[in-house]
Amino acid sequence: MVPLTARVRKGRLVLDEPTDLPEGDVVELVPLDQVLANGVDLLGEDERAALHRELDASLEEADAGQTEPFSKVLTELRQRM
Repeated sequence: MVPLTARVRKGRLVLDEPTDLPEGDVVELVPLDQVLANGVDLLGEDERAALHRELDASLEEADAGQTEPFSKVLTELRQRM
């Protein structure tokens, strides 16, 4: 999910961009400075396990010499934006 950005205006949180979330959805907002200060992320157990599986697979690929130049990866990521 793409993070939503909001600003506080007159004591209210105002989204800076439209969202396609369904009407009535409840969204939990956590101030970014609190997340960074506490070293906490918002991954659930399943998401964390999937992340670790992907990291392990990436390390295995690197050990097998299956890598790409960082400049190529960066260019591809920029094209997606």
